[in-house]
Amino acid sequence: MFRIFGKEGYIFTDKKNPKWGIMSTILGLIAGASICLAVHRTYLNKGSALMQYGAVVLLAMIYAVAGLVMGIRSLNEKDIFRIFPVMGILLNVLTIITSGIILYLGVV
Repeated sequence: MFRIFGKEGYIFTDKKNPKWGIMSTILGLIAGASICLAVHRTYLNKGSALMQYGAVVLLAMIYAVAGLVMGIRSLNEKDIFRIFPVMGILLNVLTIITSGIILYLGVV
């Protein structure tokens, strides 16, 4: 039995959290945090980005693409809670857009 809002009761559902959706969200968080850290370290270095920071952004983009594929894959499953796949897709798309802008501005 589960406690729901202080009351004891049963939860009657067959839905589950998909493991690919949770993994997609984790990859999105890791990729986003890596990009934020690279930008912050570049700021502390007075705008002079080291080669390692570019590599971090490139690897974060690869993580984000893998996370996006996992999120879309898990969204196609049946009888699931959709919060983790949707959150993973949004985080990974945001990370891909951000890293694309950073890499574009680095080339120009």
